[in-house]
Amino acid sequence: MDWADSDSGEEALTEPLASSSPSPPPQDETKLPPPSIQLHLLKPPPETFGVSQRRNSVSLPARLDAMDSPTPSSSPALSIQDTSSRHGDDSSDDTFTDGDGALSEEDAVTVKVPLRTSRRKSVMPPSGIKINNGDFLESSDGPDHSPQNSITSINSISSLLKEKFALPFPAMLKKKRPQEYKLRAFVGILFLSIVFLVGFAYVYHQQVLQRAYFKSIRFNNEERIVRVFSNNGREIMYGHLGMHLGGDQAFRCLPNDILDDRSVCMEWMHKARLYINYTEHIGVRCYHVTWESLTSDFHPTDCYEWSDGHLYGGGQTQKMAWPIEKGSVKMSPFITGDVRQHEWGNVLKRYFISSNGVTVFVDPDTPLYVSVNSDRPRQFCLQARHDDFAYVYHSTPFPQLNYSICTSSNMKSLHSFFSEKQLWDGLKEEDLNVINSLLTEPVWQIPSSPGSELNEGAIYNYTEDVIALGFLRQGHVLLSEAWQPHVGDFVLDPFRFPTMDETIDIIHRRGFRIVFTIQPFLSTESTNFAEAVQKHLLVNERYTEHHIPALTRYKDVASAGMLDITNNKTVPWLQTKLKALVDKYHIDAFYLDVGTAYDMPHYYRFENQLTNPDQYKTIFTDSILSAVEVVGVSGAITRPKAPVFVSLPPFASSWKSMQSIIPTVLTYGVMGYPFIMPGAVGGDYRDSEESHAGVTGNATVMGNRSSESGGTSTHLPLPDKELYVRWLQLATFLPVIRYAHLPSKYGDERVLEMAKVLTALRLKIVNPLLVDKYVKDALEFGIPIIRPLWLLDPNDPTCHLVTDEFSVGDELIVAPVISPRTYEREVYLPAGVWKDGIDGSLRKGNRWLHSYAVPEDKVAYFIKMPDDTRF
Repeated sequence: MDWADSDSGEEALTEPLASSSPSPPPQDETKLPPPSIQLHLLKPPPETFGVSQRRNSVSLPARLDAMDSPTPSSSPALSIQDTSSRHGDDSSDDTFTDGDGALSEEDAVTVKVPLRTSRRKSVMPPSGIKINNGDFLESSDGPDHSPQNSITSINSISSLLKEKFALPFPAMLKKKRPQEYKLRAFVGILFLSIVFLVGFAYVYHQQVLQRAYFKSIRFNNEERIVRVFSNNGREIMYGHLGMHLGGDQAFRCLPNDILDDRSVCMEWMHKARLYINYTEHIGVRCYHVTWESLTSDFHPTDCYEWSDGHLYGGGQTQKMAWPIEKGSVKMSPFITGDVRQHEWGNVLKRYFISSNGVTVFVDPDTPLYVSVNSDRPRQFCLQARHDDFAYVYHSTPFPQLNYSICTSSNMKSLHSFFSEKQLWDGLKEEDLNVINSLLTEPVWQIPSSPGSELNEGAIYNYTEDVIALGFLRQGHVLLSEAWQPHVGDFVLDPFRFPTMDETIDIIHRRGFRIVFTIQPFLSTESTNFAEAVQKHLLVNERYTEHHIPALTRYKDVASAGMLDITNNKTVPWLQTKLKALVDKYHIDAFYLDVGTAYDMPHYYRFENQLTNPDQYKTIFTDSILSAVEVVGVSGAITRPKAPVFVSLPPFASSWKSMQSIIPTVLTYGVMGYPFIMPGAVGGDYRDSEESHAGVTGNATVMGNRSSESGGTSTHLPLPDKELYVRWLQLATFLPVIRYAHLPSKYGDERVLEMAKVLTALRLKIVNPLLVDKYVKDALEFGIPIIRPLWLLDPNDPTCHLVTDEFSVGDELIVAPVISPRTYEREVYLPAGVWKDGIDGSLRKGNRWLHSYAVPEDKVAYFIKMPDDTRF
């Protein structure tokens, strides 16, 4: 069927509705549209519309505001929105126009606009589709010829509004509710997907990106996380490398920057370069880490956590603890100092060991800073940094951090592997005799009375009092630097020691040996200072071209120079001075008070550069040891050659200081110093908490000066009686026992009797173990004489945490009382059978002895019995 054009523009499409109601008469004749665009109209019930009907017109409806709204019971009218545009009243295009006739009230329906082109077809649902109110769509037999079937695009707005308001509220809910469920389900699935992706990304970065460059170690390049595993796959160490690199990306090193084919090399542009290498020995795996800074303001910093393990080694700290993680150390240079003022003590070694079977060695040329529990708990950090004091001289323009991580099955076998072996190599018979004499005989320090000075009479009378006791053996009489008129004279004071050669002969006949303390410092008032300046023997100022000596303080000497031991002229000059003393007075040996790194001039400049200021101690000790006999040294960073003993730091005369002795002794032993010389019984100086003044030094023996070497102050008052007795009980089992005050000074027979019993105990039990067995083990295998309990049983976790017990070798456990007014304590015994030293009973090991009674005149010790011993 074709469309017909009308000149008047009034032709319309008409078709009777298929309903029982009569159709209104047609107004005009018109042609029907093609079947493809016929409208299917739904006849609503009569009550759908009101009496008054809106007239569809080309113009805007006159009473649009008065349009009747359907009642809630009305069925919604299904309509199609007319989207056609109006071209004007005079348009000859195919348009729909309104007729003059009106529909009856019963037959009024909403007329839908046919689409003008075949592309814009009707979307009216087919007949029979059910709508919400239960009605069905009915198909019409033909087009409706009523004028209402022709509406304009403007009138379609009204139809759209009526259609929207015609939807009942319950029906709207019924239609939207499934959509809401779908939206919620979509959001939930999206959330779970995001969680899964985030978790997957974390696992990917933490696990997939962790590459096992070498056996039992994984490293994440992006986050620089390193994990070290044991042989059975357990994580034993966790570390974060390059703490200050942030999120910078790592790149592979250029070929010319790779050291060798076995190294892994990564670079962070313009900041640092990292090398990781691997070596394996019998049962020991080592991973070597090297950071090279590419700029002066980048300080390589690596931090490690020890999982469930414990950390030992390094040296004495300001807050001394055993294990180390129980204390704290702020980030500071790893150089010797006085723990009353600095973070580290007088003896150090760049060696740390974990109970998980991991060790860390730091290269001696690394400008090392260390912190423990400083920023985060249980975190141990290493840093390389150049500064203007500790690490001024260096072999590389920018700081390098170079260290090794080694692992083994347990910490005992690992420690034994790295212990220095064959310490006896090069020893003479005289050296062995010196070692045995120090272990079996006391070292005597001579305190002075207030207002008195060290002189020949004091030395003579002190040795006579020792002999008068009858039960104490002769030993080494140790004199501080006070034997000189001024520090650095290297001659005896002629006023206080006019006939010292004769006095020393008397001392020798009584069975004593005489030891003088010397130091590398020269007071500006000494007779040798001017000569040393003239011959350029002193350390010079750093920022001068001329030989201007750099001055410092030493103990109570306000101004002193320091011998430049790296100068080839200095060593022969000093050796000549010392040999002259030996030849004239027949001195047996010297004790070296080398001070600490902080005793050096701040702006020091040596003839030959030292990458570490503490290297001075090693050079000075070796230089003196090659010319004269040396029995002890106040500080060290490497183990001196036997028979040199390393002194413990000075301890205050207090219970708190006494509690620090065992952790310090154990730490020095683990660090590789088997021959240790403790301080004086009862303490080395007055407790600063009592004096509120803070003693500035501690003299090795007596004199009017203080010493950092672990001796007694000039006028140390008699220690508390109970403290003295308990301290003596502890010292009885240490390698060397050192006296300042004789037990007879208390005027108490009980104190004197306890001293006799302890002396007999040492002669009977301790000395044979030291001389006949464990000294040989120390010289042969480097194993410490005084050992922590974990060296007896490394697999016992309780042994890792015991802080107030120690073992002499493997056969003698000592548990002294180190608190005031205490007469019982907790004692832990490792696996085995132990004989009680107090009552002689047998005790089964691997358990605690609770509330173990320890009277004032007793010390708890236990002797290891054979494994086949039965109760």
